[in-house]
Amino acid sequence: MRPRAPGAAADAEGTLIRRDDPGYEDTRTGAVWNEVTPRRFPAFLARAATEADVVHTVTWARARGLRVAIRSGGHNWSGSPLRDGGLLLDLAGLRQCAVTPAHGTEPATATVGPAVTGQDLVAALTPHDLAFPVGHCPTVAVGGFLLSGGLGWNSRAWGASCADVREIRAVTADGRTVTCSDTEHPDLFWAARGAGPGFCAAVTGFRLALHPHPASVMTTSLTFPSADVARVTDWAEPLARRLPPYVETAFVLAASGPPAAGAGRGPRITVGATAFAATEREARRALEPFADCPFGECAVSRRLPAPVSFAGLHEGAAAIWPPAHRYAADTLWSPESHTTQLTRIADAVAHAPSGKSLVLSPVQPVSQEPALLRNMAFAPLGASYLVCYAVWDDPADDRANARWLRDAMAAADPRDDGGHYIAETDLEAGAARARRSYTPATWDRLQEIKAQWDPENLFHSYLAP
Repeated sequence: MRPRAPGAAADAEGTLIRRDDPGYEDTRTGAVWNEVTPRRFPAFLARAATEADVVHTVTWARARGLRVAIRSGGHNWSGSPLRDGGLLLDLAGLRQCAVTPAHGTEPATATVGPAVTGQDLVAALTPHDLAFPVGHCPTVAVGGFLLSGGLGWNSRAWGASCADVREIRAVTADGRTVTCSDTEHPDLFWAARGAGPGFCAAVTGFRLALHPHPASVMTTSLTFPSADVARVTDWAEPLARRLPPYVETAFVLAASGPPAAGAGRGPRITVGATAFAATEREARRALEPFADCPFGECAVSRRLPAPVSFAGLHEGAAAIWPPAHRYAADTLWSPESHTTQLTRIADAVAHAPSGKSLVLSPVQPVSQEPALLRNMAFAPLGASYLVCYAVWDDPADDRANARWLRDAMAAADPRDDGGHYIAETDLEAGAARARRSYTPATWDRLQEIKAQWDPENLFHSYLAP
């Protein structure tokens, strides 16, 4: 990188763009996956090609009193990497991915850069018959995903995705490169497993523990008119909790659904289940209860159990979160049931200004086994969880959709006291959004670690209104 500014340090392989340089605006808008680009303008945009570039850039920024924001995949709905002034350090060039198969007593691992996406990792692991709880959306990069905890595929069995992070490499505010694990800089390692966009260092690599690829992955679903939200959730939520942990069940409230015989388009609720099983027989048996819905004749569509690959799961998710669209999102952990939460928000979804908007509400989205929640800042904060997405494509509709999202979330959380998930919450909806993504003790510890490792506040912390 050759920073074009007085006193620039030695050359490296990346690039640096100032605000008045050609290409600045394209680079700035390209730093977020969302077509809604916040009107926040870094003074410098730095693209790192290597870990050495990261060290170089952090040192350069610190010497000039510039605060640093980090971008790995740019999938944060709030556009957290974009801040006014300072420097945006883009890690999108750090896409190394090396798989080490199991050998003797040594388990299989992967070493990945922060910009490796879920679909990249699936493509690298599948030929080795290995798997990892990657994010549901294929284009989510592992950097922000793992730093936030990670609610990935089969997390009800495998745990939060960050539970499989065995080691990180990070560049700290003083320009050092450190390796962190349970035994080496354990405080920074703990924070790296859940702190999300407020993490106080730049992660350049993750070493991941891997899982044997499930021998059979099968999925099934039933879709009903949204008027049936209460009875669908009353039936399916207790059923889902009784199923083996390798069955992932989720509700989707959609503003409109596909045409069905004898029915027009309209708001829908879908209950879908995916089994990640050791055999096809085991997968089919686990999904059998969904064929016995007592009011199944009311379904407007039904998908019988069928085999699917991780790549196929990603293809389905890509249809829900299409690229080149405008997004706003918010999350809610609640002590209340899915029936209560989805009934509260169903009317708002039915009247969404965009027919592409939806609510996703997985039942037990992550394992609560203590061993799989050990030594991490991430924790599930309620009995039910939902994430509401406003999805639209016309900039003229920005205000209506942003207002709809906040009204819908107010309906789901009328006392405004629920918890949030730092990866997808609307950080600009309120100053407490980041803090309420953690327990009070965890929040206090994160502040202490930030003060220890970044005492001059070089790295931007959580975005706020």
